Amino acid sequence: MPARVALFKKAPARPELERLLEASKQTKITDEELLDQRISFAYGNAPEGSTITKDSARKAAMRISITRD
Repeated sequence: MPARVALFKKAPARPELERLLEASKQTKITDEELLDQRISFAYGNAPEGSTITKDSARKAAMRISITRD
């Protein structure tokens, strides 16, 4: 049996990524940006060949009400 290789190694240092992650924690998303993300997600995950359009995803997203605390 061959020797096993460790699957979980310590991640390499990525100072630029760490800086960006910390900066992103201070960023607040607006309701408009959240709506755009919801529309993009629905449209992007529609099955290939479906009749879902960006406009129909937008109309559906406008009917859905999500509240934040």
